[in-house]
Amino acid sequence: MSKSRPVHITRRVSFCAAHRYHNPEWSAERNQEVFGACNRPHGHGHNYELEVTVVGEVTAETGMVLNLTEVDAVLQQEVVDRLDHRHLNEELPEWKKNNPTTENLAVSIWERIAPRLQREHARLHRVRLYESPTLFAEFYGENNVSP
Repeated sequence: MSKSRPVHITRRVSFCAAHRYHNPEWSAERNQEVFGACNRPHGHGHNYELEVTVVGEVTAETGMVLNLTEVDAVLQQEVVDRLDHRHLNEELPEWKKNNPTTENLAVSIWERIAPRLQREHARLHRVRLYESPTLFAEFYGENNVSP
């Protein structure tokens, strides 16, 4: 190819996790009012779908933006191995005091994987986390700007 243009590639992974929304500074009634079923004492679970998009230039040497085996390894280690089949509030220190909402999870995943996907010619562009088929959160990094 003669002209370099940015290309977006997206990889999808799945994981299952349980969580509970709860603010310990609030009364039981207030937690129930704000969080509803998401405040059940033993939590509830979701089958999450995560899409990770990397943007960069296609390298002449490989014909790829980034080798997908590298992306897969990062997602396996930083997302699937850490989050799959876990009760987030109970098992991961960062969620003991923070609500593991879809929004917060998307930002947290970004923070864990962005440094590992940074290259001279490519970078993480977007994290999209589906909590269900009808709810997802997107995060585009510190600029918080969509394309």
